[in-house]
Amino acid sequence: MLVTGGTGTLGRQVVPLVQAAGWKVRVLSRHARAQADGIEYVAADLLQGDGIDAALAGVDVVVHLAGGPKGDEIGTRNLVQAAERAGVKHLVHISVTAVDQLPLTYFRSKLGAEQAVRESSVPWTVLRAAQFHDLALKTVRAMAKLPVLPVPGGLRFQPVDARDVAERLVELALGEPAGLVPDLVGPKVYTLGELAQDYLNATGKRRLSIPIRVPGEAGKVYRAGGNLTLSGADVGTRGWEDFLAGQTDGAFARPSGG
Repeated sequence: MLVTGGTGTLGRQVVPLVQAAGWKVRVLSRHARAQADGIEYVAADLLQGDGIDAALAGVDVVVHLAGGPKGDEIGTRNLVQAAERAGVKHLVHISVTAVDQLPLTYFRSKLGAEQAVRESSVPWTVLRAAQFHDLALKTVRAMAKLPVLPVPGGLRFQPVDARDVAERLVELALGEPAGLVPDLVGPKVYTLGELAQDYLNATGKRRLSIPIRVPGEAGKVYRAGGNLTLSGADVGTRGWEDFLAGQTDGAFARPSGG
């Protein structure tokens, strides 16, 4: 099995699970590394298309996790074309909830990547997941560095734990191609203000806050809840509060009425 992005936040959870299931794992990254812990590392450049054919030699299943702030559609298209040439039997792709709803550059790139997978001749499975707890934490940490906490009104999220996503991806990868499967979201909906306040509480910090409005079409989608999957989704088991407490070494305590 080839895992792209195998050294990232999600990949570090996926690779051990694949190994535990008895599969040999090959990890594609941009830089060559020596084999370690039974994992073969191969260097390839998805955006340029270099080294992908060699990375796919003898591979039946691909779990595509690699991504970035731009160029996902190009890298994924190059991967898909190489997978077609290699006769890959199953391509599992991680996408994002509301990828076809939000008019933002990041989501357009992710949608292009998903479309490249879905339009290919390689049997495929696509899982759309909500934002990871790790991303939520990174966001609120950055917000808390400001002297006054900006709180965008109407922004709600369903943060999900990367471990839950990894477990679902491996389950899908070990099964038959299933097409577009139900979204995977966290067990609770939070406003961005709640996530930020939770972080402040857990770290013992205090900040004044100021409400701001998200402009444009994206703001309209967020305020309407268009980024949420409120029905028909699979729900992860690991909550934001437990994740946050583990990351901050602080006791989580939301004020009453919050």
